[in-house]
Amino acid sequence: MALVESEEHKALRASVAALGKRHGRTYDREQLWSEAGKLGYLGVNLPEEYGGGGGGIAELSIVLEELGAAGSPLLMMIVSPAICGTVISRFGTDTQKQKWLPGLADGTRTMAFGITEPDAGSNSHRITTTARRDPDKGDWLLTGRKVFISGVDIADATLIVGRTEDARTGNLKPCLFIVPRDAEGFERRAIDMELSAVEKQFELTLDDVRLPPDALVGDEDAGLLQLFAGLNPERIMTAAFAIGMGRYALARAVEYARDRQVWKTPIGAHQAIAHPLAQAHIDLELARLMMQKAAHLYDAGDDIGAGEAANMAKYAAGEACVRAVDQSVHTLGGNGLTREFGLASLITASRVARIAPVSREMILNYVSHQTLGLPKSY
Repeated sequence: MALVESEEHKALRASVAALGKRHGRTYDREQLWSEAGKLGYLGVNLPEEYGGGGGGIAELSIVLEELGAAGSPLLMMIVSPAICGTVISRFGTDTQKQKWLPGLADGTRTMAFGITEPDAGSNSHRITTTARRDPDKGDWLLTGRKVFISGVDIADATLIVGRTEDARTGNLKPCLFIVPRDAEGFERRAIDMELSAVEKQFELTLDDVRLPPDALVGDEDAGLLQLFAGLNPERIMTAAFAIGMGRYALARAVEYARDRQVWKTPIGAHQAIAHPLAQAHIDLELARLMMQKAAHLYDAGDDIGAGEAANMAKYAAGEACVRAVDQSVHTLGGNGLTREFGLASLITASRVARIAPVSREMILNYVSHQTLGLPKSY
């Protein structure tokens, strides 16, 4: 793993930054999504034979980070190409790949991801959404509930995590199913969020949703492996989302501190202002290094090593983002709470990286018992 970005990555970063600058903070999500797809940015991690760029999560994380740094992040990049695209490209059938990957790559098709449940939360072993076979037709019947699922209204389908019964043991095992948006019995309800975001959150209800046999992604007996193949990119991309947001806020604060003059010099000349901003920059750079390590390990096929690094990257980026946003708002004082400067909404948005897709406390649990070998508390 190189500690200095390649010329190709630098060029990708610069071109995406230019795209983000053209759209800016008041971007239209559909227009930006469409343009990013046509330019090949949305599918940069997907196989070339299906219209992708042939790269990996390392390249996709650059795209999301730079769009976020321009004030125009695309949250569904975490879900559609990173989670769903990765899972289908690694484990899907040829038919599933041909049907979904070209559209995911050029942005003409979008897929949501449904794992969280009201009574499961971080404990995926408590997922109760179940799939059973229709003995006569061989179809799947999917029943359950999901909550806090992003972008279902704009997605053509949702990759749902359900559980099937193991015929040998009777235990339930996780499996992944592609559920079309218009499937009978598949209902959604928008969740009223204080968070101001283009992508909405939904609660899903699946009432005996009938799916054909080929709705199952991959091997029924390898669901857990396939599930975590999607969760590691989710954590890496969430880190990119957070780093981009933190960079955007910090840039606004630095610009303000450089120009704002109350006494004889700009306020950025005072260490009480300059040092916290410098520390925020350092924290974001350190988080990016861990994110790049996680992406490198994942793209190299080291799922176990990537799991630890992805969790650490997500934790570091979430903390760095919150601190950068907080310090940026504080630097602007009252102006930091105005719509004109566009930072106040980030106070809530920055917390997303601490909470989702896994809380910082659960990451600390993971590191304490998986990395340090301490006993579990749960």
